[in-house]
Amino acid sequence: MTKIYNLSTVLSFVGLWIASMFSGQLEIILGFVLIFSFGILHGSNDILLINSITQLRVKFPFIIVVSTYSLTVLSAVILFYFLPLLAFSLFIVFSAFHFGEQHWNYRELGISKKIRNAFYFVYGLLIIQMLFIFNTKEVIETIKSITEHTISEIFIMYSFILNVIVFTGFTVYLFFKSQAFKSTILIEFFYLFIFGIVFKTSSLIWGFAIYFILWHSIPSLFEQVTFIYGDVKRLNILNYCRKAFPYWLISLIGIAIVYFIFKDKKMFSAIFFSFIAALTFPHALVINKMFKNKKAQSNK
Repeated sequence: MTKIYNLSTVLSFVGLWIASMFSGQLEIILGFVLIFSFGILHGSNDILLINSITQLRVKFPFIIVVSTYSLTVLSAVILFYFLPLLAFSLFIVFSAFHFGEQHWNYRELGISKKIRNAFYFVYGLLIIQMLFIFNTKEVIETIKSITEHTISEIFIMYSFILNVIVFTGFTVYLFFKSQAFKSTILIEFFYLFIFGIVFKTSSLIWGFAIYFILWHSIPSLFEQVTFIYGDVKRLNILNYCRKAFPYWLISLIGIAIVYFIFKDKKMFSAIFFSFIAALTFPHALVINKMFKNKKAQSNK
């Protein structure tokens, strides 16, 4: 995983170079291209993960997954349409835990499950809040377009400060409690420094795309391929992509259909986040189950 994060660090600075060379509109286009390619791909193979976890083989997995996925997308869109504030809040909660778990799970922190899960959430929320704090105006406009509620800059600032205090408390606790955390604290703060630079110098979508693709989706793909096939080889990666392709294609078709149906009623941001949420809710649960299964196997 360290090698992947080293590559992510280099590519993040490439992303900063792109941000400095091209217009904000091009950043947004490139951001969506990355999100709808690697970003969606990393969440497209949940059925294969479920089969690997349970060792069960569903008779008609393709039909079942398509039906389940379609219902999930429809449910997310309906929730965002009728209860947008609740839907967006759930999206932030699920995303925060999912980001934190993906980043830290490969390290054996040696702490209780409750504290570990709380730390995952606080860390992931810190990442999201860093993105918000450096793109406050865009965030306020986006949230208003999604929820029809206006949040203030003060609320964003105070929420960020409060979570920084909580994160600092966890950092002090883990520094004395976990040798694994203590040995990696400097590099982890360096990563946070990189995130801050990226979010500060990029637009909301481009900054999110850099983090979501380089620091979340690609490491997640690495974890998934390793879990399913045993190791990361070219053939295993190709097999993963081949099996994920139908679901990835259906995902793109689904978001296109939903967009054309609702484009006159809601801004694209609402449709975009409802679609990402439709992937995040079930995907976060599957990945959590995958990590639990890995820990159970390693403890045998």
